[in-house]
Amino acid sequence: MSSNEARAAVEAVWRSESARIVGALARYTGDFTLAEDLAQEALAEALVSWSVNGIPAEPAGWLLTAGRRRAIDSFRRRAVRDEKYALLARDLSEEEPGMDVLFNPDAIDDDVLALMFVSCHPVLSKESRIALTLRVVGGMGTEEIAKSFLVPVPTVQARITRAKKTLMAAHVPFVVPEKTDIPERLGSVLQVLYLIFSEGAFASGGDSWMRTELASEARRLGRVLVRLAPEPEVFGLVALMELTSARFPARLDAAGQPVLLEDQDRRRWDQSAIRRGRAALSTAVAAGRGLGAYGLQASIAECHAVARAAEDTDWQRIVILYEALGRLVPSPVIELNHAVAVAMAAGPAVGLHLVEALAERGELHGSHLVQTVRGELLARLGRLVEAKAALVEALSLCSNAAERSALERKIAELADQQS
Repeated sequence: MSSNEARAAVEAVWRSESARIVGALARYTGDFTLAEDLAQEALAEALVSWSVNGIPAEPAGWLLTAGRRRAIDSFRRRAVRDEKYALLARDLSEEEPGMDVLFNPDAIDDDVLALMFVSCHPVLSKESRIALTLRVVGGMGTEEIAKSFLVPVPTVQARITRAKKTLMAAHVPFVVPEKTDIPERLGSVLQVLYLIFSEGAFASGGDSWMRTELASEARRLGRVLVRLAPEPEVFGLVALMELTSARFPARLDAAGQPVLLEDQDRRRWDQSAIRRGRAALSTAVAAGRGLGAYGLQASIAECHAVARAAEDTDWQRIVILYEALGRLVPSPVIELNHAVAVAMAAGPAVGLHLVEALAERGELHGSHLVQTVRGELLARLGRLVEAKAALVEALSLCSNAAERSALERKIAELADQQS
């Protein structure tokens, strides 16, 4: 087998099994940071071994056994200076079953859930939580993460290294939180998945309007989480991601240019994703606890999903949902979306009044979003000169190439209308 084939095989196994492998090793060693290092060493060993001996019958088991052997070596090296590792090293034998010891079917789910809670621990910065989660839970390489978030590879590596050091310094244990602590800690996990999905669905920079592979990874992790922690708000987030991603096939035209929601060919929407999203939302509603922030956003997405055409959208309901969302999690972005919904339900003049008030407060200063919406509403009111000026300002603030292209086209259209 060639080295390229071996690398492809290792990467495939790591992508699908990384959470279970690191989780099992963390349970075995009691040390999350050590477990991730051991898993990386096992991967490096596999690259050499598999290119010579071929892919083993149980690739994940092979990696686990290799990681376990390296753990034993590490314990023995450290035993001479550390009492904790001396206890771990005592009576260990490399001849004991490797995969069977680690891949305990009764513990796998708890391993993965604990891994999510550790990777998304509140002691870490937002950026570190995202990088560590994608690395050890999602199995993404540092180059892949860097490309997805448009940052240098050394930056991602530094975030992961810093996250590990922080977890060690804070003595964060590798355990699933106590049941009474799960709701509070679960919020951090959900926030990380939401941020990953949002960057995939609405790229903040670069040439592409979307990064579907990043959004797909967030959806995959969401499905894992909902199986491990079937809480209403987890179902709400899964519903939101499914219903939003259902529109992905229609968000770009044949030339790769962005297509606004009202102009999309709804026949291209992914109906299976809509069914999955609505089912998850129904489960969240059925819990009877009231919808949280993700469930409310999923309800808004459902309003779009069930409308056969843009003009059939229940904008009055969307206005109410945004009002509820704004009370639950106040945010200028939510206010802006609420203003758009009001404009659709009550007319552009009413919506523009809300946008102007938001702009005056300056809470979204530096973002192109306010001026983009303002320009669109001014254009609908026939105030073309002001609309063009607003969109030109939005263009100067926008860093996404695809979105810039859409703004340039709109500006050109307004110029044609003025001439």
